[in-house]
Amino acid sequence: QVQLVQSGGGLVQAGGSLRLSCAASGRIFSSGDMAWFRQAPGNQRELVARISSSGDTNYAPSVQGRFTISRDNAKVATYLQMDGLKPEDTSRYYCNAQLQVMRDLGKVNYWGQGTQVTVSS
Repeated sequence: QVQLVQSGGGLVQAGGSLRLSCAASGRIFSSGDMAWFRQAPGNQRELVARISSSGDTNYAPSVQGRFTISRDNAKVATYLQMDGLKPEDTSRYYCNAQLQVMRDLGKVNYWGQGTQVTVSS
């Protein structure tokens, strides 16, 4: 079964950096948009960054200039480089990807299991 597996979360001091990774575990025919979301307890899930299959990117205003999303199509993976972290970035981060597992099927939305990012002051 195809899954998105995340890694790279943890505890960091304000001003520090973390790099989150998300990779598909099974065979993938093609991939579409990939994105990172975050959700803190009691809050709604919000879009952090998105990258299209052609490399076009979109960022939430709160992370613009600090976070960078990238992708590796050969590995069917997406990465989120987080620099200049702030306590308000503390949240659980989830990756998301549109994946086509076979040529005769359409793309389906997949979610990673989530990883905790905690930024201390």
